Amino acid sequence: MDYLKQFVIPFGGLKPGMHQFSFKIDDLFFDHFEYSEIKKGKVTVEIDLEREEKMLILNFIITGKVEMHCDRCYEPFFLPVSGKERLIVKFGHDFHEENEEVQIIPEGETQIDTSSFIYEYIHLLVPFRRVHPDDENGNSLCDPEIIKRIEEREVSSEPDPRWEVLKKLKPKN
Repeated sequence: MDYLKQFVIPFGGLKPGMHQFSFKIDDLFFDHFEYSEIKKGKVTVEIDLEREEKMLILNFIITGKVEMHCDRCYEPFFLPVSGKERLIVKFGHDFHEENEEVQIIPEGETQIDTSSFIYEYIHLLVPFRRVHPDDENGNSLCDPEIIKRIEEREVSSEPDPRWEVLKKLKPKN
């Protein structure tokens, strides 16, 4: 059985109105995406689907945690993620993306695969800079040995003499 098939929502037989779906995302989910930056995680995705005559409105509520490598010490840690996203699916002649929030699917379609949207939305919740959070006393939870090395290097590093030469070229205003 194809693992990602469980993320397909068959909307063809749904009556107009609100419908809810819930998915548990784990390591196996991320394994199905070859270039995924995330390899481990435990995430819950709730989808509130509003079925209308000529469109679907999917509201994604995402909560959980994903394993990332700290940008400071490169040790793995679990980063909390939570957020909401909305997807509008309209019926048209063929598949295409109108914009990042609106998808067009053929009128004869009876199901929608949400796996790629879930994958994208989880990745969008990960911040650009990923560092261990601080503990309750404001101390970094990074590997203390690595932090010590970084601090030693910052203290002992002398200015690069090339900068002094470049400063002479700077106009004096």
